[in-house]
Amino acid sequence: MQASESKNKDTGKSSEYQFKILRFDPGQDAAPCYKIYYLACERGMTVLDALMRIRETQDPTLSYRKSCRMGICGSCAMFVNGKPVLACQTQLSELASVQVEVKPLPNFPILRDLVPDLRALFRHHENVKPYIIREDTRETDHASREFMQTPRELESYLQFAYCIKCGACLAACPTCATDENFTGPQALAAAYRYAADSRDSGINERLEYIDGPNGIWRCHFAGSCSEACPKGVDPSLGIQLLKKEICKSRLSAGQKVPAPLALVQAGAARRKDIPSAPPPNVEK
Repeated sequence: MQASESKNKDTGKSSEYQFKILRFDPGQDAAPCYKIYYLACERGMTVLDALMRIRETQDPTLSYRKSCRMGICGSCAMFVNGKPVLACQTQLSELASVQVEVKPLPNFPILRDLVPDLRALFRHHENVKPYIIREDTRETDHASREFMQTPRELESYLQFAYCIKCGACLAACPTCATDENFTGPQALAAAYRYAADSRDSGINERLEYIDGPNGIWRCHFAGSCSEACPKGVDPSLGIQLLKKEICKSRLSAGQKVPAPLALVQAGAARRKDIPSAPPPNVEK
């Protein structure tokens, strides 16, 4: 049985697609192998829609990740026809062929089928300390009011705050393919997001990790991470800008002065309809 070329993409009628899916069950299989599925797909279906239908109608053992189905959570990132993409955002009609190859993200261990082990990504992300660091810890722990920040200062890092941690950038990175300890574009772009934040002064605390032997200087600026990013974050730009910030930090005497607290107008009072922050739920 052969998958037929789609002639009905503009009419809304179904077309038959061939899905070549990499399967691997570590409890049973010695190595990953492909399995072929045929599925009639209607216009408007995404790769994730097709996987869900295959699981529902043909093979309930097929494993993959999904959550929001709206390109927000990043759970369904996988390798489709040789490119890291979000399966929920990838329309079948936009693919060049009705023969679709689906694999888990490369550069990660496989937990099962299309489910990669992303623990390294989150470990690197945690190690760059992705939060505001300031010397006035009392204010950050018990906030009395917001820190001053202009719209222009917000724009300097906002693009890099759109990361959804899907792992597509690491899957496309040639350095990640050869160095499993490389910090990776996701964590480095996150580090720049905070280095560029006018409220933060913690770049020196992050240098021990991002400026080490497996850190930022292992990036060869291939740009593959930015090409793969489904949210337009442009991690390779963030990495180059972070290199600049590191050099400035090494050369400057003293630490960056973070933004001050916003001024309170005389006689101003807190609005009564604004709820108070919940108590901390994590012990320090």
